[in-house]
Amino acid sequence: MSKNIVASVLNADLGCLREVCTTLERAGVDGVQWDVMDGHFVPNLTVGADVIAACRSTTMLPFEAHLMIEAPERYMSDYIDAGCETVIVHAEACPHLHGTLGRIRELGAKAGVAINPSTSLEACVHVAGLLDLLLVMTVNPGFGGQSYIATMEPKIAAARKLIESSERQIALEVDGGISPETIGGAAAAGADRFVVGSALYKSGDPAGVVKALTQSSNPSDAAV
Repeated sequence: MSKNIVASVLNADLGCLREVCTTLERAGVDGVQWDVMDGHFVPNLTVGADVIAACRSTTMLPFEAHLMIEAPERYMSDYIDAGCETVIVHAEACPHLHGTLGRIRELGAKAGVAINPSTSLEACVHVAGLLDLLLVMTVNPGFGGQSYIATMEPKIAAARKLIESSERQIALEVDGGISPETIGGAAAAGADRFVVGSALYKSGDPAGVVKALTQSSNPSDAAV
């Protein structure tokens, strides 16, 4: 199973995001996640669609918008127009989740759903046929730099079984506290996409971190 490293820009230098995107591409990440927060669904405020649009021309990396906001259906098209190929909404924020995911696909983007640590995987069972991506949060959303919740690994494993039973090509992503020290557990549980934030920036060597993440998520490769 191939593994993808997706860079969150939440803990990057927000004053030079265009340069950050270029640096991340050179470091070897497989995509960029934009953490969109509204101060209501989560207690933080971050970037709008115009910021993402301003960075789109700087990289060929795919963009995904992780909408940690209330009423995401009101804004989804803005993020797709800004250049996000994938839009992820939270099951907890969508009373009509089936319709919201269907609308994302109608707008020409890949549809993803995220679930918080306390949310049961059952929230996704009846929309699996509309999913391109399932995101299991391994921290409570809202802020970067939190510690990985290892007790989410059984949920990741259950999500992998759900995906396999659906017979669809659905990516299984994890987000929160991912580092070279924690990625192995999430990978062993069945995740194939890993959103990485703080670990990429604090070392000053994002390329080295990407290499370490890749090796830790593919232990057989590291042994060769």
